[in-house]
Amino acid sequence: MSSSKASKKRKTTTTTTTTTQASSHGVLSQFDLSGRQALVTGGYGTLGLHMCRALLEAGATVIILGRNEIKCKEAVESFKSEDLDLCSYLCADVTDRSELESCCELFEEEGGLDILVNAAGGNTSGATVMPSESFFKMDDLAFRQNLDLNLIGTVLPCQIFGKCLNHDHGVIINISSLAAFKPLTRVVAYSAAKAAVDNFTRWLATEMAQKVSPKIRVNAIAPGFFLADQNRTLLLKEDGSLTDRGNTIINASPMGRFGNPEELGGPLVWLCSDAASFVTGTTIAVDGGFSGWCAV
Repeated sequence: MSSSKASKKRKTTTTTTTTTQASSHGVLSQFDLSGRQALVTGGYGTLGLHMCRALLEAGATVIILGRNEIKCKEAVESFKSEDLDLCSYLCADVTDRSELESCCELFEEEGGLDILVNAAGGNTSGATVMPSESFFKMDDLAFRQNLDLNLIGTVLPCQIFGKCLNHDHGVIINISSLAAFKPLTRVVAYSAAKAAVDNFTRWLATEMAQKVSPKIRVNAIAPGFFLADQNRTLLLKEDGSLTDRGNTIINASPMGRFGNPEELGGPLVWLCSDAASFVTGTTIAVDGGFSGWCAV
């Protein structure tokens, strides 16, 4: 585990000012995250980067956690070039308990963490069954590795960093998928893992509220189809036109387009803020209506 000057002490100097401002600005002030510290796993991925930017722009201090130090550094430097300076990083694998526990020492003070966003995850080719392939020949090791990344890689950070959450306004946001609602062809392991994340989110919301603090909230965001490095070649041809799969998706999407990664920022900030103080145990779909339409 290595880090870039991730402070062990929370910066609380802005809290009083924020509270004072809140009384005079009404509902909009509830979205302000100034003085709050957020940890974002997988924060250097395409969607993770936009989530980090949204939290930073809302005033939070953000720590990116990922296993690739070069990508972590690049993400932090890119934010600092945009004058978003309250950002640092930690290097750890979300499936490695010992590495996560070493990182947790930075939040050793009770209530040292306000927000945990579990954005680490993704699909793996070995656990994908293509049209010309058979499920009966799928690599079971690849399936387990996919479950480890997407499910265990969500459960472990919740288990370890959840102990550090602020009891007055602590928040956990898991990243589910529309594949949890409607199992997609090909991505068998990913769909199963995200369905489990969805169920785990509801379970943990009750567990934290009843056993830790009723003010700690646990929710999930289920992104729809967003263009990213991982899926671009599946959805678009080299000339920018739609592939067959991309065309099928667009035809089944009421809004008729893919999502823009920055469109995750608003729902994320809302769920992390006091504006969602009575929202827990739910999954918010950000998918252009895909999960709610039967295409008839």
